[in-house]
Amino acid sequence: MPPLILIVAGVVGGAMLVRFAVREARRVNRELDDARDAKLDERDGIQTLRRDPQSGAFRPE
Repeated sequence: MPPLILIVAGVVGGAMLVRFAVREARRVNRELDDARDAKLDERDGIQTLRRDPQSGAFRPE
């Protein structure tokens, strides 16, 4: 009977570890999505640069 208890304890422990890993991955992905959305909002006020065909220098639009 003890080997069966060890196997069950290992399965339960493995399931708990997988559940923790999935929860942590979702939390990290949520934080990354929030950061990505914030960066998109910040881009609206930034000027873009265009290359001047005659001089080859980059200038604001």
